[in-house]
Amino acid sequence: MTRHFESKDEGKSVMTANGDMVGTVEKVSGGAAHVKPDADLSTATRNKLGWTKEGEDVYEIKNQHVEEINDDGIHLKSDL
Repeated sequence: MTRHFESKDEGKSVMTANGDMVGTVEKVSGGAAHVKPDADLSTATRNKLGWTKEGEDVYEIKNQHVEEINDDGIHLKSDL
């Protein structure tokens, strides 16, 4: 299991398992990271993450979607 999100994760990049940029962590609270999506994030990836509500500035990502958190960023599981 991946460690829980911490305030030190704010500002980190969030990437797919393939290394594609998803967005940047804006804030960590309530056990979730709140991510500002990359402008080029595909609709398919948005759908997989459940980020389908229009007009949101940030979206929540839960620890269960994460494969690894390291100094390079937050890497999502390959099934997303």
